[in-house]
Amino acid sequence: MLPLEAITVVSLEQAVAAPFASRQLADLGARVIKVERPEVGDFARNYDTTVHGQSSHFVWINRSKESIELDLKSEQGKEILKKLLKKADVFIQNLAPGAIERLGFDPEELTKELPQLIICSISGYGNSGPYRDKKAYDLLIQCEAGLVSITGTEDTPSKAGISIADISAGMYAYSGILTALIQRQNTGKGSILNISMLEALGEWMGYPMYYAAYGGDEPSRTGASHATIYPYGPFQCGDEKAVFLGIQNEREWKRFCAEVLEKPSLANNEKYDSNFKRNQHKEELKKLIENEFKNITSEILTSRLDKAQIANARLNDMGSFFNHPQLNARTRWRDVNTPNGLIRALLPPATIAGLEPVMGAVPRVGEHTEKVLEELNITIKL
Repeated sequence: MLPLEAITVVSLEQAVAAPFASRQLADLGARVIKVERPEVGDFARNYDTTVHGQSSHFVWINRSKESIELDLKSEQGKEILKKLLKKADVFIQNLAPGAIERLGFDPEELTKELPQLIICSISGYGNSGPYRDKKAYDLLIQCEAGLVSITGTEDTPSKAGISIADISAGMYAYSGILTALIQRQNTGKGSILNISMLEALGEWMGYPMYYAAYGGDEPSRTGASHATIYPYGPFQCGDEKAVFLGIQNEREWKRFCAEVLEKPSLANNEKYDSNFKRNQHKEELKKLIENEFKNITSEILTSRLDKAQIANARLNDMGSFFNHPQLNARTRWRDVNTPNGLIRALLPPATIAGLEPVMGAVPRVGEHTEKVLEELNITIKL
């Protein structure tokens, strides 16, 4: 039996954060009923057409769900949602602030009628405060949380290449719901959860926040290098390819000097004998290191680094990652059906011995409407 096989989730969801959270629950066996707008559905369905004519965002985070169409501006649609919630364990929503209350589904009121229900609301800035009603897209939250200020090069602040604010909020919604399910098992009562994208991403900004607040200086934007640890980042080799490496402590620094640079005496140079000093002199140290690396290829360097047990990596593009030998060796891919054909999908990261996660189909808009309505003894066509 899958861990969440007995759990029913109703999700009034759109875009990334809430769908990402509900897909994690579906992976563990929960029945997830995705409520979508009639005909058009979740607007993330139309972000692009790259995956057999479908949105890459949508197929990524909407497998294993049932899709129903409901017009929640109509009384009939609202009545159907109420009946669904009476049979549900979890209700997730990420509509605009105040929208769920205007529809007549205020979480505080719902818990009076359905005390066992776990209600999770995801928003940009939270359900109170001066930013409550401010529009909150992923880039804007990255800016407000300071991520853009520390990402990129010295000249160019940059956003993360993925929807990291949405994803962080979705992950905290997922873990919060699991926690609430455990609590309900002990108390018999549901919970009201509120997840803010700003606060979720803010939790991940702990190190740079403390560094600036107590150190007095903002972390530098250093591209693919580390702002405070050195050597850490890309280094050019004689074949004009870059190898990324990271040294975390003095033991590794000594091995790096002796076995990789083949200059053991460098480890005792007082200019470089601590991370703080190496970071202070990183420009001259970079020249020294790359002067040695120019005489060897990236393949030779990688071999030396591996032998010395120094962390290293190559810079993969997305095509290379899609065909990564480690993922293939660990059989991490499964075929998932979509309305337009099969796609490959990665298994969820948490591997549970003896358990195969649900890797069900990505639904069409409203594909399961009639089925779900029949379960509710509703025969009226929408």
